Amino acid sequence: MNDNQTRKGLVTVFGGSGFIGRHVVRALARNGWCVRVACRRPDRAFDLRSLGEPGQIDVVQANLRSPQSIAAALEGADAAINLVGILIESNDQTFADIQSQGARTVAEAVKEAGITRFVHISAIGARINSPSAYARSKAEGEAAVHELAPHAVIFRPSIVFGPEDDFFNRFAAMARLMPILPLVGASTRFQPVFVDDIAQAAALALDGKATPGAIYELGGPEVKTFRELVQYVCDVTRRHRYLVPLSFEMGKLMASTTQIAGKLSLGLFPKLLSMTTDQVELLRRDNVVSDEAKASGATLEGLGIMPQLIAAVVPAYLYHRRKVGQ
Repeated sequence: MNDNQTRKGLVTVFGGSGFIGRHVVRALARNGWCVRVACRRPDRAFDLRSLGEPGQIDVVQANLRSPQSIAAALEGADAAINLVGILIESNDQTFADIQSQGARTVAEAVKEAGITRFVHISAIGARINSPSAYARSKAEGEAAVHELAPHAVIFRPSIVFGPEDDFFNRFAAMARLMPILPLVGASTRFQPVFVDDIAQAAALALDGKATPGAIYELGGPEVKTFRELVQYVCDVTRRHRYLVPLSFEMGKLMASTTQIAGKLSLGLFPKLLSMTTDQVELLRRDNVVSDEAKASGATLEGLGIMPQLIAAVVPAYLYHRRKVGQ
């Protein structure tokens, strides 16, 4: 942004130091916002300042368990984005604490601050009656946001991919080590979405280009089964691996075993091989944009964004997983 351009205001981004957050912060800075990144460990996020001009991006400490810190992070802000979420529970971080009560805490602070531009990131599959604790907590978080900040725009992305993702990178690493890759929910369908497309959507929402109070489902241009996605990883990394579909019952047994192994090993069990029973429950349902979202235009395309193809992005960061690189 040139010096003679006027900044749009100050936006506080909760969870801005995470995978999606870093891309959102960069998109907002490029779009003319001053950005305040609120996270638990500011010392691990100071590098985000380099994504903007001097003084454009700041990092502050905030914890969802401390409403005072959330309120302080919103002081003087014109807009807010909540990206905080976890994929796996730990002793000090549960789905209920982070994605349900945490979302409520942020929404309450946003309401108290009188902020009307608010974006909340949820996930496709969020359902109050879901057998998955992850999906239920996401739905509870959405309900809290709707209750306290009815003007908020909620985004539900499918699997998110990008250079630092935990999906394509994870299976590429597994393919390097394992001749056989077991797949639970091999026929479950996904609609992977590029992280920069989500970041662009967030920037557009703060500019008033999204319908206030609406829920948008964000997916890429391709719908693929779990098996097809893992096979694609093997093809790109040139690894010939056997993909073995497993039943959900067998998957839950494996997940229970890895969870027990993780506890008994005091956290030393390889994260790469870990799986939870809750993740198995998530794999029972397709993770794609609904027909209702398409019909109402509550999609990336409805925001004027042409989503990126997997093949246009993923090979660029999986090449190094090949035996001989590029």
